[in-house]
Amino acid sequence: MNIAAKIRARRVEARNRRAVNHAIATAATPAMRDEILIMAQRQNLMSR
Repeated sequence: MNIAAKIRARRVEARNRRAVNHAIATAATPAMRDEILIMAQRQNLMSR
């Protein structure tokens, strides 16, 4: 993997983390927030 690909992959991961954090912060109910957290953990988006 070259440097450009590593940078792109890192940006994608950061974008996904920001999207998940935004979804958690703006969830309508605590139950919805918990569902989002579970989905993110299952997809390994909250690893960092």
